[in-house]
Amino acid sequence: MNTATYHRGTGRRKCAIAQVRLSTGTGEIMVNGKPYEQLFMLVDHRRMIEQPFVVTDTLGKYNVEVKTVGGGVSGQAGAIRHGIARALVDLNESFKGPLRQHGLLTRDPRVKERKKYGLKRARKAPQYTKR
Repeated sequence: MNTATYHRGTGRRKCAIAQVRLSTGTGEIMVNGKPYEQLFMLVDHRRMIEQPFVVTDTLGKYNVEVKTVGGGVSGQAGAIRHGIARALVDLNESFKGPLRQHGLLTRDPRVKERKKYGLKRARKAPQYTKR
């Protein structure tokens, strides 16, 4: 394939980062060299990845190559969704409105809160004993 036909987008969610390359094709989605069905077993994660295509009515029109690192399965699925949405905007500026309306261009800022000293987790305190 010609490198000029690619449209790129970088997505982030929690600790996961996804580098997405979009090209015209049959709708094949490859994540780290494997079909995304092998890596994302839950239907919710698959729907999350396909959501930008459903919103823009382009499902099955573009091939997606993703390189993702860090985080877990949910974080990576969210990062891929964010990256695909950004790549679609790079492809066609008119997709920006519907993707923005569905909140797909906004990076989800929620990350794990750090553990504080004197506590068991970020906010869980040890059990209080009166006597």
